[in-house]
Amino acid sequence: MSQARILMHDVADAATQNDPSAAERQLGLAERLWGNATLRKSLLILVLAVVWQVYATALDNPLLFPTLTETLATMLDRVRDGTLPARALTSVKVLLMGYAAGSLLAAALTMVAINTRLGTDFLETMTAMFNPLPAIALLPLALIWFGLGNGSLVFVLIHSVLWAVALNTHSGFLGVSRTLRMVGRNYGLKGFRYVAMILIPAAFPSILTGLKIGWAFAWRTLIAAELVFGVSSGQGGLGWFIFENRNLLDIPAVFAGLLTVIIIGLVVENLVFRTIERRTLHRWGVHH
Repeated sequence: MSQARILMHDVADAATQNDPSAAERQLGLAERLWGNATLRKSLLILVLAVVWQVYATALDNPLLFPTLTETLATMLDRVRDGTLPARALTSVKVLLMGYAAGSLLAAALTMVAINTRLGTDFLETMTAMFNPLPAIALLPLALIWFGLGNGSLVFVLIHSVLWAVALNTHSGFLGVSRTLRMVGRNYGLKGFRYVAMILIPAAFPSILTGLKIGWAFAWRTLIAAELVFGVSSGQGGLGWFIFENRNLLDIPAVFAGLLTVIIIGLVVENLVFRTIERRTLHRWGVHH
């Protein structure tokens, strides 16, 4: 009987060695919760909110640093009267126009660059020249060229998006393996079909990174530009809302505007781009 037990233990040990999953234990509730990235990030945001509230309460100077509760109360008031939603919608509309135009131009330049040597030289030269140039520095020229309208803002947004997206897309295309390139050529793929069916799926992690960077550049450029553009035209989005309330010394409203900018950024990052990742990178198996 003892020999049978020993034999059973030996078989179980061998099965565990051949199948590591057999040795895995059931995770506890705390471990499963901690493994949830959304929960961890929410906890981090909650900690930052508590730190904000405690520090502002200890400082006790609303003109320098209002508390989180004061900021949220002001934000709720401005949402109820329609001011914040209207300003946010204005900013998002202009942002989408500039972001879409910049991304399309980046795609066109990259397609030319990947198919011709002269296009590669042109893209590399233009990127080296204009990528280090802050987009906001072009706003005075944009106001002269395009006047007091959305055209000036769209122009600086295109500049902020174009080079980041083009640079990352081109780098991703160049990093595609020679094997995949040969497969595409063997199937007779050329031009747009070659780029769409071979290069884009293989280089999509780099392309998505470029789109994220372009979004971040465009969002902060727009808010900075609206601080100047709003002063010039008497209208604007969230940037003008922040500037206007700063002049009125309504600091809780200034923080409410800044918090709105942050919330929109978090929503785009965690809903829009995360959804794209799940439906492309994870599904295609190219997520690193």
